[in-house]
Amino acid sequence: MTTSDSSASTPRNSCTVYFDGACPICSKEIATYQKLKGGEQIKWIDASVCNEQELGTTLDRPAALARLHVRDASGNLVHGAAAFVEMWKHLPALSWITPLLSNRFALSILDLLYNFFLRVRPLWRKA
Repeated sequence: MTTSDSSASTPRNSCTVYFDGACPICSKEIATYQKLKGGEQIKWIDASVCNEQELGTTLDRPAALARLHVRDASGNLVHGAAAFVEMWKHLPALSWITPLLSNRFALSILDLLYNFFLRVRPLWRKA
């Protein structure tokens, strides 16, 4: 699903990543992405502690905590596997694979895997 929200600012030609910083696995994964070349151009929003306004008008905290969301430079909001692919486009170490993963079939497989992870993730989430 894609929605647009011009109220959430995104660095030009980059994206904003909304993640659950209270999830230890999510935090470690995001920290890895932040250290990669290109990570400094991405706006990183920890949805577990940010101000509600930082989420924009088309994303609420429960949705942001439930799964990864990314807002592209145009303000379009994507979630799930599509959000990972959008984020990876901005990280040169991973951008090479995004053309292979941007098709409907690959995204469907990735979403199945991600949805499985989301079912077991509460076992690791901080109280």
